[in-house]
Amino acid sequence: MSDAHDAPQISANDLQEIEQANAKPEVFARKSIGDVADHLEATVRQLHRAPVLVGHSFGGLMTQILAGRGLAAASVAIDPAPFRGVLPLPISALRSAKPVLGNPLNRHRAVPLTYDQFRYGFANAVDEDEARSLYETFAVPASGEPIFQAAAANLNPWTEAKVDTDNPDRGPLLIISGELDHTVPWAIANASYKQQKDNPGVTEIVELKGRGHALVIDSGWHEVADTALAFVKRFA
Repeated sequence: MSDAHDAPQISANDLQEIEQANAKPEVFARKSIGDVADHLEATVRQLHRAPVLVGHSFGGLMTQILAGRGLAAASVAIDPAPFRGVLPLPISALRSAKPVLGNPLNRHRAVPLTYDQFRYGFANAVDEDEARSLYETFAVPASGEPIFQAAAANLNPWTEAKVDTDNPDRGPLLIISGELDHTVPWAIANASYKQQKDNPGVTEIVELKGRGHALVIDSGWHEVADTALAFVKRFA
């Protein structure tokens, strides 16, 4: 059983935003990788100095996109979604993406997951009680567009799911992979690392044992935070 005291603290404002996201899922529909990346870039450019960027899943892809645009002092991509050039397609990743990719109409929708789908794709490495708590607390519909974009990235030379891995201004990058992640298994995370490792900046990868895709929100989040912080402190 997990210790409830180890769970991340959720503010009243966060809970309100989660409730709003479930109440109005259409807000997330039709948001592409390019839309989100450009929005984040505009935000980062308002800062007085380059920030440390940390992102999970598609947030990990966004982290690499922005770092590839020379906008990061250092960056940490946690179980990052794949980009063009990342070739492995493990069965578990396909199964995790099936609730979205299984229906072409989902490309322009915000798609919710059932508990069983969330359990497999996110919360497979925690016990049943924690998995249900995570689902009830955090699960919201998400735009289907980025998942279709990532799935077709290696077939589309003009894809938005691409990263400039050669930019010498990319800065230090750490990729964190959860050993038991079904959605972004080691094969995908390691392939991302291999695409990045020839960059003149420091590029590292670490696998956290016994962790699934929910590693940033489950009771073991401290390990992820400590790993990211230790890396960042070396460079920023």
